[in-house]
Amino acid sequence: MSPRHQPHAYARPEPRPVARSRPGPDDLRRTFEAVPPRPSGGDEPFADSWWGRAWVAALESLSMDEGRLSRGRTYADSGKVAAITVTPGRVVAYVHGSRPRPYRAELRLRSLTDADWDMFLDAVAARPGHLAALLTKEMPHSLVDTAAEAGVGLLPAAGDLDPGCSCPDHGWPCKHVAALCYQMARLLDADPFVLLLLRGRGERELLEELGLRNAAHSARERPTAPATPSVPAREALADRYLPPLPAPLPVLPHPGQPPSYPSLPGARDPLALDHLATDAAARAHTLLTTGLDPLAGLTSWQDAVRLAASRPTAGLTATTRALYRELAYATGRTPTDLARAVAAWRQGGAEGLAVLETPWDPPAGPFDRARPALAAADFPRFHPWRNHLTHPSGTLQLRFGHDGRWYGYESEPGEDDWWPRATPDSDPVSTLTELSGG
Repeated sequence: MSPRHQPHAYARPEPRPVARSRPGPDDLRRTFEAVPPRPSGGDEPFADSWWGRAWVAALESLSMDEGRLSRGRTYADSGKVAAITVTPGRVVAYVHGSRPRPYRAELRLRSLTDADWDMFLDAVAARPGHLAALLTKEMPHSLVDTAAEAGVGLLPAAGDLDPGCSCPDHGWPCKHVAALCYQMARLLDADPFVLLLLRGRGERELLEELGLRNAAHSARERPTAPATPSVPAREALADRYLPPLPAPLPVLPHPGQPPSYPSLPGARDPLALDHLATDAAARAHTLLTTGLDPLAGLTSWQDAVRLAASRPTAGLTATTRALYRELAYATGRTPTDLARAVAAWRQGGAEGLAVLETPWDPPAGPFDRARPALAAADFPRFHPWRNHLTHPSGTLQLRFGHDGRWYGYESEPGEDDWWPRATPDSDPVSTLTELSGG
């Protein structure tokens, strides 16, 4: 016996454990993992529910050989049935027998026709309790009776099950198919939708269809409400005088300065809060005067860089340090990352930040003409890489932006630590001249 199928201690909880399933495409294929063995000599019925027991009864009606059924039950008890796959009209599993190679056991059951399903679904939708029972994984007698009244048999009757197996035993059924049937009873106990899938429809499709039919049925039975008389608003207000709205207040020439915030115990840094309030006032003023939102299209990172870049440039004041800490923490970046991004924003706004963070491949044109222009101005030969041109010293660099301008960058000798410098220009020579201090 392989290690996978060694019997082990098994204490049955309530409700009884069953295999977990993995739904397949469109809910029409469900594969259930192997069910663990039951205790040796367990004499409890394989099915607790009445519909599970009906399944076992249909199995036992197939065979006149009690010995094969008994051996199949023992196989199921000892965990010899591997994963079970259920599809419309078919159940398949590999069952480990006396030989090293497992046998492929199969069981077929006739799927319902579309007409059968229509009759069944209409009957169930007319009884809301049936839908509620299915949602709680129950199959009441009344549901099966309702289906039977519509001419649809859900549970298999004697002779409905068609077995097959790759083993040499020609019993009807053999012990391997019997073991598969007993395990199926345990699956049906936990989820009657397994039986409905075997009859041809998946759970998702059934619930959607039942929901639609139930709603339509409820609408048909709901009494029609009398029409409520109505009058158009224009007619109702025609004989009333409504004064015109007052003119809006004039927009101030500038947003003004919000009041200062006191330092409160447990509160965020008041200096950073003051800056956020000032920025909100400036944004609102721009929106009122121009109709344009300065933040339109910005990501949270770009907005954080914009906020930090709006602080005065003369040194890192207490307010600036507090703001950098808050923004770096909020965006998951380091203060150094933020400081570098702020330098790029001050150099060229959102495009300057893009030049810092995103290399790209420029088309033929201005980028290709830059190196001859630099050589003509007596600069040494630059090394190209994507939209970058790097000075042989490794300390100066030009980056070409999507806006057609050149952005200057500088790094310490021997370091790959580039920082934005100089004003961007459409002429690479002018940018490099300013960058090199020439």
